[in-house]
Amino acid sequence: MEKIAENMTNQRTFDARLGRIMPLMLFFLLLLPLIPRPAAGGEWLPPAQKQTQIRQLFDQANDLFEQAGQAAGTDPEKARALFRQAALGYERLITQGGVENGRLYYNIGNSWFQAQDMGRAILNYRKAAQYIPNDANLRQNLEYARNKRQDSIAIPQETRVFQTIFFWHYDLSTPMKLMVFGILFAIVWMVAAAQRLLNRPVFGWPFILAVVLTAMMGGSLIAEAVILRQVTPGVILDPSIVARKGNSDNYAPSFTEPLHAGTEFDLVEQRGSWYNIRLPDGRTCWVPENSTGLVR
Repeated sequence: MEKIAENMTNQRTFDARLGRIMPLMLFFLLLLPLIPRPAAGGEWLPPAQKQTQIRQLFDQANDLFEQAGQAAGTDPEKARALFRQAALGYERLITQGGVENGRLYYNIGNSWFQAQDMGRAILNYRKAAQYIPNDANLRQNLEYARNKRQDSIAIPQETRVFQTIFFWHYDLSTPMKLMVFGILFAIVWMVAAAQRLLNRPVFGWPFILAVVLTAMMGGSLIAEAVILRQVTPGVILDPSIVARKGNSDNYAPSFTEPLHAGTEFDLVEQRGSWYNIRLPDGRTCWVPENSTGLVR
């Protein structure tokens, strides 16, 4: 009888713990539809009647890119002009062919980079990262392009510390976090189910750690979903622009120096043909819409 009473006490204790955990797990489960899913990186197959047009556009852009590569050693100026034409050719696959994927944006970014247009290179590398976030070559090229831009805007020390503490949120890609979250979520529920079936306490540090890690990954994914819907990143495209204190050329400059191509920002608001933007160091200013490009 004492053994039965002890088992019943253990069971009630576990049920109470499980009752506190279940709302948290169900909360993450219900929010899964809000979590941003990685876009597919494969080719989209359009209607058959468009296949020929798309193939022609793709071949033309590839030919221009190859011609530019051949001219690079002897005539750099001609090569840059051909790389620009190649980039525009790849972009026509989006505007005319309806094709949109990571590899295409990666090719566009490479073309603009070779044309020495760091603004458009960074913009298209960031667009490509939405489809193929784990591509090592893409990450390397993006960082290299960032190092080539003229403006060097330091991230505040507090932000760097925050990024270091919550490294999993900033360093892991969305697909990786989704995979880890799914595995840990399954482990938590399998252990809970085993406890119920065996009627024995298997509640220990591994289980608690799995719950904590699941909450960390789930919280990071939810934060990404919120940011994805509330923050619109962009890039300065013009070689040089004067940032203003208001949405007109009549306002005084915000800074002593102009902003240059490749400077990244988050869009705060839009008024007419002007964007109010926030720079990586937290400063805000107004820039003309047609001097920028938005990542999404």
